[in-house]
Amino acid sequence: MRRGVAVRWRPFLLGPIFSSQGWNTSPFAIYPAKGRYMWRDVERRAARLGLSFRRPSADDPRTFPQHSVLAARMALCALEEPWGVQFCREVFSAEFVDGRDISNRATLESLAGRFVASPRLVERALSPENKERLRRNVEEAAMRGLFGAPSFTVGDELFWGDDRLEDALDWATANATRCA
Repeated sequence: MRRGVAVRWRPFLLGPIFSSQGWNTSPFAIYPAKGRYMWRDVERRAARLGLSFRRPSADDPRTFPQHSVLAARMALCALEEPWGVQFCREVFSAEFVDGRDISNRATLESLAGRFVASPRLVERALSPENKERLRRNVEEAAMRGLFGAPSFTVGDELFWGDDRLEDALDWATANATRCA
């Protein structure tokens, strides 16, 4: 909880969101000038925040965006546990700091193994009920108008991009009774 505002992580998939916009991949890849700018902007922001960052390899177009269905399903289950947010952060770090393939089941099992017996988490993640939960999250993201990640919603207000987190927190604080 930051500034008295509870943050709720809601994994969803960008692929279906992009498809609904008529895109078959990330806008970073579709619009090269925007992609170059965004990657450089991410590098600058990471440096300013003291965070390590490794851009997915430009030599291999399969590296971004990675197929993240299993990672999102596992995140949904992990977020039911006290260590869930840390698991999500580990997945992001695996891709954007270590350059690991988060579409690879063994990579995800290794990350989950830091917190719990990974086969149990994978089994829960692959259940039909959990697959449906992820579908519902994607549908809700689309309904709320999300078009990228990270996105923050406060009531009906949408804030896109990590640089809008402070704006979202300010909005939540100023409009606490209206957004409750």
